Amino acid sequence: MTERHPDLSDIFAARQAIRGVAVETPVIRSALSTPQAPLWLKLEMLQPSGAFKLRGAANALAQLTEAEQQRGVVCCSTGNHGTAVAYAAARMGIPATVCLSELVPDVKVRAIEAQGATVHREGRSQDDAQRAADKMVEEDGRTDIPPFDHPDVIAGQGTIGLELLQELPNLETLLIPLSGGGLAAGIAVAAKTIKPSIRLVGISMDRGAAMAESLKAGHPVEVTEVASLADSLGGGIGLKNRHTFALCRDLLDEVVLLTEQEIYRGLAALYREDRVVAEGACAVGHAAIIAGKVTLTGPTATIITGRNVDMDQFTRVVTGQPVKLGDVTLEGA
Repeated sequence: MTERHPDLSDIFAARQAIRGVAVETPVIRSALSTPQAPLWLKLEMLQPSGAFKLRGAANALAQLTEAEQQRGVVCCSTGNHGTAVAYAAARMGIPATVCLSELVPDVKVRAIEAQGATVHREGRSQDDAQRAADKMVEEDGRTDIPPFDHPDVIAGQGTIGLELLQELPNLETLLIPLSGGGLAAGIAVAAKTIKPSIRLVGISMDRGAAMAESLKAGHPVEVTEVASLADSLGGGIGLKNRHTFALCRDLLDEVVLLTEQEIYRGLAALYREDRVVAEGACAVGHAAIIAGKVTLTGPTATIITGRNVDMDQFTRVVTGQPVKLGDVTLEGA
């Protein structure tokens, strides 16, 4: 039996469920706008936890029974999702543990612990950390809160689509950073249901983009993860993906892939033109426009997904200095 994907009614319910935890973020006009084609930026980096992930985490936690809340929750993360789960759980009085590999930087560990969650370190990969989370589910009865492939998480992220179309009903195109697909799937369900004519473009890097490669193959596939300025768009979608692959396949109109040099220029433009400090993943909309891979033909919006940025690397980019990513060296203009 196929599990039901979230629909618009789930997203409207999520909007009510996350009130008081996540906030309705502002929309500003980008300097890349033209009179005929304004570009709007949805500032999700202003969420209390620093990224859009708070919406999905808060909605998933809100659906737990009283007994599940008392037993607590666990998740595996490399950063933004763990911080979001920790923040939402603290506001709801739910015990939370975040499993991280030993490779996750200490700065992210401190950010999660600052929200009141317990951090459990395990192994040298995200798979090792997930196995630790799975063990807690089995032995302690905790509830796992996945980062993207979960109907309540998808519905929570979909509230961004509701807010955008409520504020900007004349939108013709949405540029959506594409990773595991929770954000893209949620926004797509909301936007395509409310306005079927809207054009949805998923944007990712051209190396290690799991959803893009899976869509090309026609089924979920594994990819080799490599260093990227848009690092939060990395990671797999899961070979047993239940929701986000199908929703992205059926609802996205196009997927655009960017080189690291193009993302470098987009990140610099996001700062220099719009004065926004954010992650490289947030700059893929700007990067696609500047590279000529997306043409603005009418009202367009993109999502500035989070502020979890390596400030040393960010400073090098916005000052035009070289940045080395594995075997690739990026240069300023």
